[in-house]
Amino acid sequence: MAIEIERITTITAALGECPVWDAANQRLWFVDCRRGRIYRVDPQSGTSAHCDVPAPAGSFALNDDGRLIVALKEEIALVDPESGALRQLARIEASHPNLRLNDGAAMPDGSFVAGTMHVFREAGEAPLGGLYRLAVDATLTKLDSGIGVANGPVMHPANGRFYVADSAAKTVWSYAVERDGSFADRQVFVNTADQESAPDGCCFDAQGGMWTALVHAGAIARFDPQGRMTDRIALPVAHPASLCFGGPDLGDIFVTSITNSGRLRASGALDGAVLRVRGARYRGAPRFMCRIRVA
Repeated sequence: MAIEIERITTITAALGECPVWDAANQRLWFVDCRRGRIYRVDPQSGTSAHCDVPAPAGSFALNDDGRLIVALKEEIALVDPESGALRQLARIEASHPNLRLNDGAAMPDGSFVAGTMHVFREAGEAPLGGLYRLAVDATLTKLDSGIGVANGPVMHPANGRFYVADSAAKTVWSYAVERDGSFADRQVFVNTADQESAPDGCCFDAQGGMWTALVHAGAIARFDPQGRMTDRIALPVAHPASLCFGGPDLGDIFVTSITNSGRLRASGALDGAVLRVRGARYRGAPRFMCRIRVA
């Protein structure tokens, strides 16, 4: 089957990120980070609904009570997408005008892991923030530091390791996950400098291949468990930002993109669109849902 690429909604995002497939309802969620707007889209009809949160919004995950866990600038909140009601759960220890929480994802135990981005740093200046875990009881723990722009956090479907891209370093790292949820044994999985791009959002297929958005190269790529690129699909957008598998059999790939991230800009006909890629010959690995509980 040849690759087919189509737009699924008329929404044009400034910074489209964090696509999340809701398998139970066959809906795609994603966020326009700069606007602080979280969308829910029916890929078949293109109809959508949205809720607004304080901008900038870094990422979100579905919670099992129907609410959302949302990473805002320096705090993580519980949001009701129907009423818009927001409750702050935790705040990171670092604060800076150029620092904010960025990409995040649900973990197998129901917790939420998110990383920060610290941009416009001086040469040699260490990034503030890092990786953080919000436990199911809403306790926040710092897992690691030294990451410039955290993107695409995701668990491997089989080997139990956690993967996250540092777009600033053009590197995807992997970690062992300890029994208490802490991280250890950080290793380089792949460096994408030879693809003339940083890695951005990431996801796994059921065969253990990692897919990432090559944000500077207008493409998505797959890397096998040894970090070798096996597939690369060119897209009709300048800056794809993130991706996930979805559809009835998890055989579609949904890709978000950018018109104005604050650093990257594009004005093509499909820039900022959400694309559906069909014919890639892979099925996605199921993703997790948060189970955050607060009194």
